[in-house]
Amino acid sequence: MATTPYSQRDIRRLIGMFDVYGDFLVGTPFGNGNVNDTFQLTYDQGGTRLHYTLQRINSNVFKDPVRVMENVARVTDHILGKIRLAHAETKKRTLRLLHTHDGKPYAFDANGDCWRAYIFVEHARAYEVLESPEQAFRVAQGFGEFQQLLADFEGRLHETIPDFHHTPKRVAALEAAIAEDRAERVKHVRREIDFVLSRKEECDKLLRLQAEGAIPERITHNDTKANNILIDDLSGEAICVIDLDTVMPGLSLYDFGDMVRSGTNPAEEDEVNLDRVGMRFDMYEGFFDGFLSTAGKILTPAEREMLPFSAKLITLEIGTRFLTDYLMGDIYFKIRRPDQNLDRCRTQFKLVQSIEEQMDKMMALL
Repeated sequence: MATTPYSQRDIRRLIGMFDVYGDFLVGTPFGNGNVNDTFQLTYDQGGTRLHYTLQRINSNVFKDPVRVMENVARVTDHILGKIRLAHAETKKRTLRLLHTHDGKPYAFDANGDCWRAYIFVEHARAYEVLESPEQAFRVAQGFGEFQQLLADFEGRLHETIPDFHHTPKRVAALEAAIAEDRAERVKHVRREIDFVLSRKEECDKLLRLQAEGAIPERITHNDTKANNILIDDLSGEAICVIDLDTVMPGLSLYDFGDMVRSGTNPAEEDEVNLDRVGMRFDMYEGFFDGFLSTAGKILTPAEREMLPFSAKLITLEIGTRFLTDYLMGDIYFKIRRPDQNLDRCRTQFKLVQSIEEQMDKMMALL
């Protein structure tokens, strides 16, 4: 069990800020996320064991947790309403927030930390690694349905992390890091720098299409790794999108691209042996078919056409961020060994090459 600074008394007090029926039994650390503190709570309600999720929002990452929670509440309420209109079973199809005694979906403790609580989604799990194109299809189908359900959302969400996916600004940050050379590492990564700068002219392609009106702004998840969607244990269906802190205005293509980036490469993110790195085309097909089976109902022609390119762009963007952090002295991404960010960068760039080599096949699927 992971260590935690919170005692059972602390957890009981924290969940007491929310309106929960039944008798508290125990709270234990849950999951392997490295941003928020998460606990699974067990309650007894008339002889039935029920579970809840209690979570502290990391204010170092999310500077305005109230805005984060306003986004989460609005999105989950909208999805729940759509599911109810379709007369579908609602218990597991979206996260369900608990509210405080005065009706808020969040609470602050005595230390100023922001907390939230959910009904725990039973008999479903998130997978760290996808094992088959069928699983890729299900994951993409679920994230596509998330976009489809939010297509008629009224109003605009808060932009909780401005320019989160703005590739030209990521390249500009790299160029600034090169000029500063704070950690005196530029001389070691000339090849990696050239790799990015030789593709610089492509980096604003999606933003230009958005400015022209060909690609609309949508509500996007912005972190579409496989472990951010729950798979039903019985049916194998992707049923519930989780980790909604980064849900905000964005481009649908970024969500698709990040699925491909994170789900088609069989190697670790910091793989040293680059021969192991590459995009598995059968996994790409699974993501492509799954996403279009749901989100295809709302995508514009330009969005469809840019699906293959989005995989390349997001992978290049993430690699650029790793390279920038390496040049800055590893100040953003946590490292467990020297040069880990450089290895992460090289893995992403090798994946970019693999995507480029298979672009003709990817376009043929359209």
